[in-house]
Amino acid sequence: MSVGTLTRADLADALQREVGLSRADSAKMVEDILEYMCDALSRGENVKISGFGTFVLRDKGQRIGRNPKTGVEVPIAPRRVLTFRASQMMRDRIVSAG
Repeated sequence: MSVGTLTRADLADALQREVGLSRADSAKMVEDILEYMCDALSRGENVKISGFGTFVLRDKGQRIGRNPKTGVEVPIAPRRVLTFRASQMMRDRIVSAG
C-alpha cells in the first residue's frame, strides 16, 4: 500500500488478498462499487456506508464573495457540493489512532 494515499489499486490489492479474487476481478469489483456510488450521487441520492460515513449532496445558493487581492465584491453562482460526514465509529477510530 502506498504511504499517505489510499488508491483504487490499493483497494483492489486488499480485496485480492482478503477474498482471494483474481487481480482483474478485484479491480473490476472496486470500479463497479465506485461507479455505483457515483451514479447514485449523480441522481441526487446521498450515499451512506454504515460504520464509515455519509456522502451528502448540498445545494448552495448564490452569494456575494470578495476577491481577497482587490477587495472587489463578486457574485458566486449557486452550485451543488459534495460533503462527507464521517460516522461516529470512524471519528472514534481516527481520534484513537492519532
